[in-house]
Amino acid sequence: MKKVQIEDCQNIGNLDFIDWEQFRDSTILITGATGLIGSNLVNAIAYNSRQKGLDMKLILPVRNIDAADMLFGWTKAEIIPYILGTELKIEKEAEYIVHLASPTSSKFFSEKPVDTMVTNMEGIKALLEWAVKHPVKKFINLSTMEVYGFPKKGHKVKENELGSFDPMNSRNSYPIAKLACEALCNSYHSQFGVPAVTLRATQTFGPGVKYDDGRVFAQFMRCAIEKKEIVLKSDGLTERSYLYTADAVSAILVSMIKAKAGESYTVANPDTYCSIKEMAQMMGEKVVFDIAKDITTLGYAETLFMDLDVRKMEGLGWSPKVDLQKMFKRMIRGIGEDE
Repeated sequence: MKKVQIEDCQNIGNLDFIDWEQFRDSTILITGATGLIGSNLVNAIAYNSRQKGLDMKLILPVRNIDAADMLFGWTKAEIIPYILGTELKIEKEAEYIVHLASPTSSKFFSEKPVDTMVTNMEGIKALLEWAVKHPVKKFINLSTMEVYGFPKKGHKVKENELGSFDPMNSRNSYPIAKLACEALCNSYHSQFGVPAVTLRATQTFGPGVKYDDGRVFAQFMRCAIEKKEIVLKSDGLTERSYLYTADAVSAILVSMIKAKAGESYTVANPDTYCSIKEMAQMMGEKVVFDIAKDITTLGYAETLFMDLDVRKMEGLGWSPKVDLQKMFKRMIRGIGEDE
């Protein structure tokens, strides 16, 4: 791990709203472990288990064994080869499942809508089937803020205010698939008693973001590092809240202990709410506009105003700790520091 990631693990370990003792001797199965949130979650669990003497065990079904070995070679995690959507052939028991595996690229959603939908739905179905045969204390499903559709500007969006989506728009394959995954979770909870919880996270970034990541925050990071002007392909009017990686990790850990099965929770930092244009200007580089004739060809969603109400999540004791400027600074540190 890099120094900035170790600091994040230490900060997570010191949060008063996470009762680490609840995890003593537990086994946690995590999909998507090599992804941004997944890798930070694995690091936090492995680090704090060792520091606190909790003997927590990690099972990581992954597609890329080499990538997982490079990331988690310092841990005692059990890394096994797995293709998402196939039967999970693990006979060991686990107290918790955290399902994070999913495509995350807007361009991918537009260009490969079949893959987007099938990967999401078959992936979570395989995990839920395993949970029926191997009962767990909690099944955490990571969903997305996109299920809220296109709220009106100035409106705080609550968990019961889901959006509607045109299925003829291939970009909508992602939110439609995520809604279907949420419905499957609730169905398995109602029919088979799987204690599934859905976390609807906003766009998340921090240490661990790859330099060539295609999302807008990574573009801004590259421009800051390379001292280049920021070029916006849209008008930059979309407004949303963001979330730091360590805050996403702490939300998952709190939910594993305190969230109510069969419920959904929005996870975001309300203090980061701004437009893409405002975020670009905050970076301090020159901002220019080269607006595409059709932004949907770039995989961008339409302009939206995603002002999220996180009081339900805060009711579990959780609170985000890292503001937007610090998110960028720590993400950039993660690029520059050696392991």
